[in-house]
Amino acid sequence: MTGELSPIDKAKFAAAKQAASLVESGMRVGLGTGSTAAWLVRCLGELVREEGLRFRGVPTSSRTADLARDVGIEVVSLDEARWLDLTIDGADEFDGDLNLIKGGGGALLQEKIVATASDQMVVIADAAKEVERLGNFPLPVEVIPFGWQTTQALIEETLVSMDVMGRQTTLRMNGERPFFTDEGNHILDLHLGRIGNARQLAMVLNQIPGVVENGLFIDICDKVIIGYGDGRVETRDINAGTVSESQLDFVEDDNIFRDI
Repeated sequence: MTGELSPIDKAKFAAAKQAASLVESGMRVGLGTGSTAAWLVRCLGELVREEGLRFRGVPTSSRTADLARDVGIEVVSLDEARWLDLTIDGADEFDGDLNLIKGGGGALLQEKIVATASDQMVVIADAAKEVERLGNFPLPVEVIPFGWQTTQALIEETLVSMDVMGRQTTLRMNGERPFFTDEGNHILDLHLGRIGNARQLAMVLNQIPGVVENGLFIDICDKVIIGYGDGRVETRDINAGTVSESQLDFVEDDNIFRDI
C-alpha cells in the first residue's frame, strides 16, 4: 500500500509509473538495475497483466531478468533484440546536463552497453539524485580480477593529475568477500568528492589496463523523470529543451504493492 511507503519510495514509484507510460506494445526496451528500476519493472508487469501490453525487455542484470520474468515480461538478450527503442534506468547522480554516475547496483557495464544500443535513454530518479556537480557518490569502475591491485594503483596514480577533490579507492565487498559483477569482475569505488571534468575522467580511466568500464554516463541520457514524495513528477528533455510537470494520484489498491 502506498500509504506504508517512505517518501523516497513514493518518489521512485511516481517516476517509474510515469516512465512506464512511455512503453508501447511491440517495443524493445532496456530494463535497468537498482531500486528505482525495480519499481519500473513492477509497473510494466502490471501493464502486461492488466492492459495486455506486449513488449520485449532486455535486462541489464540477472536480478532484473529474474524480476521481469516473475511479473510476466518477455525477456530477451541484447543480441536477440539487436537494437532497442528505449532504455529506462535509474541513476546514482545526475547533473544539469543529464550526465550520470551509475553502477551503485554493480551492473554498470551491461547498463552502459544497453543504454548506448537504444534510440533513447530515460533516467528515473527521486529529486535527491540531482547534483550541481558529479562526484559525491563514489564512482564505480569495473576491473578484471587479474592484477586488480595493480589496476587500482594505476587508477590512483592517474587521479593525481585529474581535477577531483579526493583520490581514495576501495574494493567493493560482498560481506567478507569481494563483490563480483555478472561478468565475473570486481568493482573499485572511487571516492572523489567532486569531479571537475567528467568527460575527461571517463576517457582517461578507460585507457588504464585492467579497467573494463567506468560508471560515468556522458551524453547518453536523453530524458530524466524526477519523482517526488507527494506524487509530483517532473520530466526534463535535454534534446527538446523542455520541462514538464504532472501529478500522480496514488492508488491504494494498486496491484504492484501486493507483495511489498
